[in-house]
Amino acid sequence: MTAAATLADLVAERGLGGARVATARNGTFVPEKARASTLLFFDDHVEIVSPRHGG
Repeated sequence: MTAAATLADLVAERGLGGARVATARNGTFVPEKARASTLLFFDDHVEIVSPRHGG
C-alpha cells in the first residue's frame, strides 16, 4: 500500500527519486517525464526496475 497519488510520488516514497529506474503502470512503460502526471489508483500494478550491470 502507498499514499502516493502519482507514479513520481511512489518512486520518491521508495527512496528512488534520484535513481535511474524504468517504470510501468499496468504493463505500459511510463517515461520519467510523465511520472508526475501519471495518477495511481487502488488496483494499479506498478513496476519499478533498476538497470543491472554485468553480462
